[in-house]
Formats: sequence, C-alpha cells, structure tokens
Amino acid sequence: MKVLMLNGSPRANGNTSIALNELKTTLEKNGIEVEIIQVGNMEIKGCKGCLYCREHGKCVMNDVVNEVALKLEQADGLVVGSPVYYASANGTLVCLLDRLFYSTKFNKTMKVGASVAVARRGGCSSTFDELNKYFTISGMPVCSSQYWNSVHGRAPGDAVKDEEGLQTMRTLGNNMAFLIKSIALGKEKYGMPEKEQQIMTSFIK
Repeated sequence: MKVLMLNGSPRANGNTSIALNELKTTLEKNGIEVEIIQVGNMEIKGCKGCLYCREHGKCVMNDVVNEVALKLEQADGLVVGSPVYYASANGTLVCLLDRLFYSTKFNKTMKVGASVAVARRGGCSSTFDELNKYFTISGMPVCSSQYWNSVHGRAPGDAVKDEEGLQTMRTLGNNMAFLIKSIALGKEKYGMPEKEQQIMTSFIK
C-alpha cells in the first residue's frame, strides 16, 4: 500500500516539510510506503483550457503534472501539503492540482485524500477547505484527525515546537493507514461502489 505526498512549499526543508515528515513516519510505522515529491519550488503553469487531455488522457504540458499522474494512479492515498499565502494554498500547487485532477481520467474513487496546511497564524482553515475540494469532487474519502490538519510555525524549523500540530499529524497518519487498509478489505469482500453514468446539467436556459 502506498501514499503519495505533494509538498507545495517552495522551501524543501521548511515547516511544511516538518509536518509531512511527521505524517510520513507514522504511515511507515503502519506499513504504508510513502513517496514525497517537492513541487512548490517548480515552475508549473496553470491550465490552458485547451481540452487536449480529453482526447489524450494527459496534459498537453508534459511536465511534472503528468509524472505525478502516473504515481497517483498507482497510489492508495494522496496527501497535499501547503504553506498558507493570503489564506490560500501556494499558487504553484494549485496550478498542479487543477491540471492533475482535470487531465486524469482514471478512477480515483476510494483513494484516500488528506490535506495539510501550515501557517504562522491564520488562514489554515480556508486553505484546508480549498485543498479538500479536489478530493470530494473525485469520490475520494477525506481522512480526518483529532483537529483540522494544520501545523504552525513562522521561521523555518518553528513547526517542531508545535506539539499539538505534530500530534495532529501522527493521529492523521494512524487514521489514514487504518482507512486505507479498511478500504482494501472492503474492496476484497464487497467490491467497489456501483457508479451511475454521470449526469451533467446546466443552469443556463
């Protein structure tokens, strides 16, 4: 079983990394393989709306987004971590997620999703909500913890002082491992949920 993590911070060893590594350690203790990809320091453009992906099954911009897509297809869970910028996620990460979720057509149902927001003070809740929307539109169960998934710190390294935040990461790791294993057992015994053909309506008359 495997979880893919995306670090949306431009700082490879910043506070977002501390939070994700705490989560990674807990998942690995539960027998879950983890891969972290540092994406926040990459040059990732936003979606062009060209619809190339509808015909070809991948984004027309052949960059890290298509690489992440291949890994996500094989993963049992996805964790997305971001620093908070103006009560929102890092724009580079948002560009990646927009293109990743729109361009990939493989079934994401029952892949477990979790988001992590890291800030000096405010904006974690809105960033947390923003990131979770990618999961909830894709049939992915959202994993919870003992608190909203946030860690606080200002200067690089400050997050190690946030004992509650790090405990929240450990609880999230234990819950995510349990959920992934439980879903695997459910698939084996009951199969996947039945899916109807999608109905899409328009509000324009």
